[in-house]
Amino acid sequence: MNPASSKPREEPAAVWNDTQLVKECLAGNEEAWSLLIEKYKALIYSIPVKYGLPPQEAADVFQATCTELLVRLPELREPRALPKWLMQVAHHESYRWKRQGQRMVSRDADPDLPEPEIPPIAESLVRQTQEEQMLRDAMAALSLQCRRLVELLFYEVPARPYAAVAKELGLAVGSIGFTRQRCIERLRRQLEDLGFS
Repeated sequence: MNPASSKPREEPAAVWNDTQLVKECLAGNEEAWSLLIEKYKALIYSIPVKYGLPPQEAADVFQATCTELLVRLPELREPRALPKWLMQVAHHESYRWKRQGQRMVSRDADPDLPEPEIPPIAESLVRQTQEEQMLRDAMAALSLQCRRLVELLFYEVPARPYAAVAKELGLAVGSIGFTRQRCIERLRRQLEDLGFS
């Protein structure tokens, strides 16, 4: 057992920030690795999805990105840069998969073609992906009831009627509007704290 990970913790591992997670990962804490991957799996998967890769290739991009994270994490100087670094790695892997699929057809005619350079990740893609990650982080910081309420009202299409939401959450139908407003305000404050503008 690693002495660094056996110290009493001041807060539960589930609320560690990236600096704490990276430190614990480097100390060999398996729980920290699981939490780090859980925290960023949607971010990583979102990149190949935006490239239009099929599910199997998106899973391969995810695996390659996580492998790169495992290998390169000791070199990471600034843990706060981790989300952008993960996006960049996933972008490169996605581009490689996309090019590989195209090359199967086009490079057969001329095998001497030089390998194309990987274009820089589009700033709009970076911004959109960062905003999506901020929303995921802000949602994770909400209470379970608030998170579920927001998911039921805003993540499903069509949105569930208040009566169905009230029944699932064990609330009175008349309290859903007030509770929704309170939860939205908490979510807004979380997003502001994360730098979302």
